[in-house]
Amino acid sequence: MAEVPALHGSTALWALTPTRPEARLRSVPAGRAARSAATFGPRVPRPSRGIPQAAGPAQPRTSMQRSAERPLSLTRRGRLVLVGLPIALGVAALILLGAFLTSQAQAGESLPAPAAAVEVSVAAGESLWDLALRYAPDRDPRDVVAEMVELNDLRSSVVQAGQDIAVPVGG
Repeated sequence: MAEVPALHGSTALWALTPTRPEARLRSVPAGRAARSAATFGPRVPRPSRGIPQAAGPAQPRTSMQRSAERPLSLTRRGRLVLVGLPIALGVAALILLGAFLTSQAQAGESLPAPAAAVEVSVAAGESLWDLALRYAPDRDPRDVVAEMVELNDLRSSVVQAGQDIAVPVGG
């Protein structure tokens, strides 16, 4: 046979083999040839490992018979769902329970008693601190000033002379 000259590049591999016709026919044993030549009917299942086959005509098996033959096996995803789903539901229940028990509505069960307030007209040079010391001497002046700002909807603690202010009194 004659060799074809070698070429450079991606087509060089075919050039190194001698040119000859390829055989397209192969021999098949007689039993196999008869079966493949027959009509393509339903396949007969091969016997499984470890499961004895009953002799005689095949009868359809029920799902109970199939499950009795082999034990239940779970995939990795199945095990993850079987274990992970209850854990996730438990964690979610704990979070909701914690949120319910620590909510603002539950935390403040009793409202503080409203303090009595007195309407006062601010004199020239007076501040909220001075009013707090005069009308609630037994309390911390910082708390009283904060209550006055909240009671009167003030934007700051600065007041003008002649302004009417509600001042909480007592303890």
